Amino acid sequence: MSDLQDRMKAAVARAAVEQIQDGMVLGLGSGSTAALMIKELGAKLQRGELSDITGVTTSFQGEVLAAELGIPLKSLNAIERIDLAIDGADEVDPAFQLIKGGGACHVQEKLVARRAERFVVVVDASKLVERLNLAFLLPVEVLPGAWRQVQAELAELGGNAELRMAVRKAGPVVTDQGNLVLDVRFAGGIADPLALEATINNLPGVLENGLFVNLTDQVLVGDLVDGVPGVRDLVRR
Repeated sequence: MSDLQDRMKAAVARAAVEQIQDGMVLGLGSGSTAALMIKELGAKLQRGELSDITGVTTSFQGEVLAAELGIPLKSLNAIERIDLAIDGADEVDPAFQLIKGGGACHVQEKLVARRAERFVVVVDASKLVERLNLAFLLPVEVLPGAWRQVQAELAELGGNAELRMAVRKAGPVVTDQGNLVLDVRFAGGIADPLALEATINNLPGVLENGLFVNLTDQVLVGDLVDGVPGVRDLVRR
């Protein structure tokens, strides 16, 4: 990752943390930009600039990081509300529809986003696309005993699905829920995210897919602003 991209991600993480207020219950997302946001939040808590914050993490990775930084955490079942959730995305289209799940955390991420009063997405400019799934594969979390059946049913829908394999261990990626992930490409991308999200989730054996439809309230983009790493606040088309 380039130093310039790092600086753009840091800028957008800081901008997101500026929206946090004392007493909030926060959804703390996953991925590299969200990790920078969690670190910035931890620093503000340590400096006494924020207080009475409770975090709800979307992954074991985020839970470990938040705990190291002394951010108080609770589970989804232990809270009544989430005031603000901040998370990254793998792709964002002009209507603020997303693909998430590059880190295989999209089930918990969607639970947190759905629960939040406001869901803010933080990305760098490389994640903006005109149509979803032309470049980034759509993750679908499946029960281990059903992946071949789901793979065949996705093929009938026009999706080429491959089992995601681990990089530094033998065998497939296993999610925090103990399931497997199929990565799917649809020829020509995804024209109707709302319909496809429901169709895939209705397949027996599917727990959840990485389409986040009609959940995003705001997208903050780390980008070059007048040649300097800064932040753009997108307007939904």
